Amino acid sequence: MTRKAPDGGIVYEETEDDDGLPEPAPSSADAIEWNDAASEQHELKGAALIGEFVKRLPNAPGVYRMFNAAGDVLYVGKARSLKKRVTNYAQGRGHSNRITRMVSQTAHMEFVTTRTETEALLLEANLIKRLRPRFNVLLRDDKSFPYILITGDHEAPALYKHRGARARKGDYFGPFASAGAVGRTINAMQRAFLIRSCTDSVYESRTRPCLLYQIKRCAAPCTGEISKEGYDALVDEARAFLSGKSKQVHAELAGAMNEASENLDFERAAIYRDRLSALSHVLGHQGVNPAGIEEADVFAIHNEGGLCCIQVFFYRTGQNWGNRAYFPKADPSLSGAEILNAFLAQFYDDKPIPRNIFLSEEIEEQALLELALSERADRKVQITVPKRGEKREAVEHGLANAREAHGRKLAETATQARLLEGFATTFGLDRPPTRIEVYDNSHIMGTNAVGGMVVAGPDGFVKTQYRKFNIKSTEITPGDDFGMMREVMTRRFSRLIKEHGIPDGSAPPESEGEQPFPAWPDVILIDGGQGQMTAVRAILDELGIRNAVTAIGIAKGADREAGRERFFMDGRADFALPPRDPVLYFIQRLRDEAHRFAIGSHRARRKKEMVKNPLDEIAGIGPSRKRALLQHFGSAKAVSRAGLSDLAGVDGISEAMAKLIYDHFHEGS
Repeated sequence: MTRKAPDGGIVYEETEDDDGLPEPAPSSADAIEWNDAASEQHELKGAALIGEFVKRLPNAPGVYRMFNAAGDVLYVGKARSLKKRVTNYAQGRGHSNRITRMVSQTAHMEFVTTRTETEALLLEANLIKRLRPRFNVLLRDDKSFPYILITGDHEAPALYKHRGARARKGDYFGPFASAGAVGRTINAMQRAFLIRSCTDSVYESRTRPCLLYQIKRCAAPCTGEISKEGYDALVDEARAFLSGKSKQVHAELAGAMNEASENLDFERAAIYRDRLSALSHVLGHQGVNPAGIEEADVFAIHNEGGLCCIQVFFYRTGQNWGNRAYFPKADPSLSGAEILNAFLAQFYDDKPIPRNIFLSEEIEEQALLELALSERADRKVQITVPKRGEKREAVEHGLANAREAHGRKLAETATQARLLEGFATTFGLDRPPTRIEVYDNSHIMGTNAVGGMVVAGPDGFVKTQYRKFNIKSTEITPGDDFGMMREVMTRRFSRLIKEHGIPDGSAPPESEGEQPFPAWPDVILIDGGQGQMTAVRAILDELGIRNAVTAIGIAKGADREAGRERFFMDGRADFALPPRDPVLYFIQRLRDEAHRFAIGSHRARRKKEMVKNPLDEIAGIGPSRKRALLQHFGSAKAVSRAGLSDLAGVDGISEAMAKLIYDHFHEGS
């Protein structure tokens, strides 16, 4: 922690964050946090408090954090000179309404000095993404991008979709804009290059070609249907294609097809014909491929009506690998250039950086960001605003897509707001709900029972908040939907109370900025009638939260026909809505999403149970021993019937392990 020196001066020390973990540091790894005695002057606030900090701030680059009285981070900023930047806040005049509100709420500040301004920029982006301050521009959708991986640590390289850290040896190609784009590309590449997609353990255990070989999507190197040299040639072609040499690969395949045809080897010619067809399918799904753009990301921003949309297009190896729309959280007073400037540093905080970045408009810190990204990528990164040619056309294409996505989002948001207002009127709520949770159960004759929870709010479904509950209780009779719902409700709200306490029921305070998505629901929708509602009310009473949330049951109508649903809630007799009521359609959509999610979770659990092997339950049996046992005996059932001597005769199975396996299957003998 920071402390005062005996003479009253300030001692600089490396500190830890509140969670006990070291503060994220820039690349120099020597950032230090600076705190001042002013932090103890609780009677000061706003510009007066900031003025006290200014007196002792250094003329050095760094990052500052502003906190409110509750300890929440309001803002994270960086500066070439901490003293000069923070002095502007202390003056208390000439600020926008946004800055004025932020300064007035500031009750504490913390500082980190860095060696250079570029390090400050990178640290600022890291802290903004982690702390999500209210007054910063926030990158809301920060999912990792999928890549295509051709493995390099196996004698027969495989073709996989990959997300996350690049821990495995191999060649990574991307990013692709979506998992769907990767899936389509891999599917077509299997037909074009016949590269395997099975796991290494499956590869090792094959004794005959699998179905993919039969349908001409794999060359079956696992069983020697193709020589190692022949398979390596296929892998090299796939790498060349993904590296931007698609025309060369296409020409070579066409030449091989013509040669086979001239030699009257029509069967081989047909194979090349099918591969060429699959290759054309891949190229057709990559959209427009500008010849002048080899490796670049294109950012185009459209900011209007208090909503900002940034379209990002990815060009790699001369090919368009898709695009994604972002809607960052930003104050309406900020310009598009200011939002784009803040967005870029956060975007590349944990993503590979291309050699070129094309923008739709100039940003203030373009040179600084270019330098920071070049340092991070360890090579030259160029940020430009194209004025003409194919690069400008790519930016204009991005702008057109940004405008279209912006319009769709505005329309969806407005529609959602009207539906929530109608929902509040229909069910007698004081205000439109900001968080609706919908619950459903799924099982087959009580087996693999799963409870699903989906969440909706002002922006539609919030999939990051979805939860599934594997039913664990052994006291529930199989098929007891009421018992399952009791368990789901108990687990959900017991944890919610533990983590967030019980809300007081008052309306949320009026906020100048956007509030974080609430943890507590205003409304819970239960897929069920009076019986389900009785079980739910009992749990809510037991936990003391009957008045904290509004519970509504949805029972299917006569003959389970959509449009005849009956609704159950406290203080009202059950009722129905008019068949064409927009609120009814809205509720049906919520219920169907919960049903889809619960069924999907149930199927995933059931599939896992179906492929579960009895050998997985034995401690000490890993993939290698499991493979050895199955190859020796043929099946888990045969392993269970084997004697001790037979088990000990398997490679890698010691006498002690053989005894452990034997005892597992003969516990009662």
